[in-house]
Amino acid sequence: MISGKKIYFASDLHLGIPDREGSVARERKFIRWLDSVSADAAEIHLLGDVFDFWFEYKHSVPRGHVRLLGRLAELCDSGLPIYWHIGNHDMWIFDYIPDEVGVEMIYEPIVKDYNGKTFYLAHGDGLGPGDRGYKMVKKIFRNRLCQWLFARLHPNFGISLANYFSRGSRASEPESEKTFQGEENEWLVIHSKSVLETQEIDFFVYGHRHIPLDIDLGKGSRYINLGDWIHHFSYAVFDGETMSLKYFKE
Repeated sequence: MISGKKIYFASDLHLGIPDREGSVARERKFIRWLDSVSADAAEIHLLGDVFDFWFEYKHSVPRGHVRLLGRLAELCDSGLPIYWHIGNHDMWIFDYIPDEVGVEMIYEPIVKDYNGKTFYLAHGDGLGPGDRGYKMVKKIFRNRLCQWLFARLHPNFGISLANYFSRGSRASEPESEKTFQGEENEWLVIHSKSVLETQEIDFFVYGHRHIPLDIDLGKGSRYINLGDWIHHFSYAVFDGETMSLKYFKE
């Protein structure tokens, strides 16, 4: 890392919900955050679920989000590396966003090194024990044949159908899932500890849970959950020595 530069991490904007007005307000706020951090950013990592739903047809994409995509394109054009880690709500990004915006898409957990510190980066969906139903659904959603079949639906119907199910899955989420369950019950904490059995990792950084968390895992390792940009407007920053969870107040 260049002296004075920082690595920024954010996730779970879920743009598109609860309605257009609310989504655009959060989009504008996130762009203000991008503007505030871009001057000293060495890299920016978006750890998934930037959109509540996205599916690219060959000749059409979902409406909206042009402010964010345009600002990301400007930052990429300026030479700032931006990495977009696929989440469970935006896993159907194919080539449009990387080609038009310039971000680098990441589809699986990765390990990166910054200033001698090792980072394990992932959105977090499907990692750890449990959630077998979702893991099966994820295989279906990532199956090329299933994606091809969905693309046969007219965009007006296909996107409306997907938005309906996306909102329905959120409404049916148990209240217990919206709060911290304790280290022994948090699947991403369990997953991180299992990785530590074979790898030395300084920071595990995830999205997905929508709860800002900073947990000492022992062995000099920390679990960081980035929270979200629906309720918390939280993010993490690494300045070359220190990793911190922060909240955007502007």
